[in-house]
Amino acid sequence: MVTSAAPSRDRAVDTPRRALTVLRRLGRALAAVVVTLAVLLGIAWVVTPSVDDAQQLVSAELAANGGTPLQDDVPDNLAQALIATEDSRFEHHIGVDAIGAVRAGWGALTGHDEGGSTLDQQLAKNLYAGGQQGFTDRVQSVVLALKLDATWSKDQLLCMYLDDGYYGHGFYGLTAATEGYFGVEPADLSWPQATLLAGLFQAPSAYDPHLHPDLAANRQAHVLARLVAVGTLSRTEAGQIAAESWDLLPAA
Repeated sequence: MVTSAAPSRDRAVDTPRRALTVLRRLGRALAAVVVTLAVLLGIAWVVTPSVDDAQQLVSAELAANGGTPLQDDVPDNLAQALIATEDSRFEHHIGVDAIGAVRAGWGALTGHDEGGSTLDQQLAKNLYAGGQQGFTDRVQSVVLALKLDATWSKDQLLCMYLDDGYYGHGFYGLTAATEGYFGVEPADLSWPQATLLAGLFQAPSAYDPHLHPDLAANRQAHVLARLVAVGTLSRTEAGQIAAESWDLLPAA
């Protein structure tokens, strides 16, 4: 009795065909998603406000709280500490970080903050959404972050972020914080002082070094660990900085 091998051959031929069909369908679905997102981004770009007034908004907020705008460049040690802690890919992304966006998107859907917001997004939220955390506010902050990055330089964005910050103990803006805590200009910040300030953004009142020095020191240790993780400092250097005094002025 002779049996035919045709069915086996047919199955062997059908397998790659099915795989190719599946890949084509996935490709079409992905293309449709990309086009849809592009259209939605285009609409959002039109309906969200311009960010040309970002610097004016920061200056107005500072004036309302008795702050003084930063007069010189952002201190290098503070810039490195802040970026390492809050947004390690700040200098390379376009306002939104792809990895962080996935976490932030999931957080927006679930109602739980998963982190991942860039400095641009945080600035956009503070300036244009009043710090609100609703789903619409989060989506708007993404679009506005892209606009901020397209309109302003990285140095300008960093300066605005620091001037717009609250540092605890009634200090608004970087200049008020450095003068109020340490009695120095921003350009004269030491590494211990810079790493302390960089840690305040997450919860400035909770980490107020006058009121909660232990919590402030723990937060500074996190900042130093991030600087080690990104390669800015060695473990030895971080340990030396952690052991040095902040040279705080007496609390007012």
